[in-house]
Amino acid sequence: MMQREFDGGTGARRASAGLLAVMGLFLFLASVSQPARSQTYTVIHNFTNQGTDGATPYGGPILDSAGNLYGTTYLGGQWGNGAVYKMSPNGSSWTYTSLYNFGPLPDGAGPAFGSLAMGPDGALYGTTEGGGYFGTDFEICNCKGTEVQIHQFGLGTDGAQPIGGVVLDAAGNLYGTTSLGGTLQNGTVFEEQWDGSTWTESTIYNFTGGDDGASPPAGVTLDARGDLYGTTSFGGANGVGVLYKLTRRESGWKQSVLHTFRGRTDGQYPVGGVVVDAAGNLFGSTFDGGVNGGGTVYEFSPSAAPGSKFKTLHSFPGTYGGPYNKLTLANGNIYGFTEAEGANGLGSVWVLTPAEGGGWTFTDLYDFVGDNDGAQPYGSVAVDSKGDIFGTANYGGSDNQGVVFEITP
Repeated sequence: MMQREFDGGTGARRASAGLLAVMGLFLFLASVSQPARSQTYTVIHNFTNQGTDGATPYGGPILDSAGNLYGTTYLGGQWGNGAVYKMSPNGSSWTYTSLYNFGPLPDGAGPAFGSLAMGPDGALYGTTEGGGYFGTDFEICNCKGTEVQIHQFGLGTDGAQPIGGVVLDAAGNLYGTTSLGGTLQNGTVFEEQWDGSTWTESTIYNFTGGDDGASPPAGVTLDARGDLYGTTSFGGANGVGVLYKLTRRESGWKQSVLHTFRGRTDGQYPVGGVVVDAAGNLFGSTFDGGVNGGGTVYEFSPSAAPGSKFKTLHSFPGTYGGPYNKLTLANGNIYGFTEAEGANGLGSVWVLTPAEGGGWTFTDLYDFVGDNDGAQPYGSVAVDSKGDIFGTANYGGSDNQGVVFEITP
């Protein structure tokens, strides 16, 4: 994966030591074929790394109610530090607008693979891997290109390198993770409280690197009660990651481990975090492991009987290159991608649909072929009510700077 270096003399730090570089060791272009359903695949934007256009879109897009897409690129833009963009449907085509270009220090740099979050007023929130001291979180106000830097990470024990994005609660507070730093240098979970005029950052959990996990790359997910859920890519009793929960108590937040990954049929290295359905069930994926070696999709049901809470729904073939980011729940289905598997070893987009009599049916929707088509998706996909799927591929396209794509059933 791409590596970035920031000048420690001016307060920014080296990002290449972070999880993006670590997980870059896992890139393996598997060549196992899977059946694909006939779909219409269209590249709707080619990133060029020219002018204010971005490059290397690690993060996937989000959709608003009008069908517009919003996303980030890790590189490119006016200063080469990444950009925030909007894409609007325009008849049979799309209009691309650059909303913000990350600038020189102390601005953030390198919005990584966490998708943006949108507030009720249309403001966009996210994180950058670098810039500031060692990463930032930010607000793009009213989608007009004015940035508010909420916090600079890397001073003291507040954590460093927030690469997974943020989530908002009903009160407008933000929650996210840092993959490094904290009191024990194993990453943190943080909260940004909004009082109507200013933001106040606080660390609500420091990972120890023991049974509670280490290095949480993905952001957290909120349930209806305000509890937070996430995954760590390392740590736990077996060293290959955990699924955890944070519950707010009067005395503060309490962390509990819901599942410790064993590296067997349940998979290992759950890089992407989890999503939660209306019933409180959690769905996530692992980048590696499972019965076929290429990662897994799993469900964790907190209300199920002991011993049956965790289920592996699907195991991918291959060695490395499985699902890398948060799954997407839409229209009763589970959507995701593989980073370096599929028929051509360049990644794929897939869906799990409920099967009659229980269980799930796996369908490979599209296998990337490289070149102008794009290759190696890292970001989550967005799905509209018609089943149209939108996402990004990190490489490929007309200028080999990545693409935004649409898959129409």
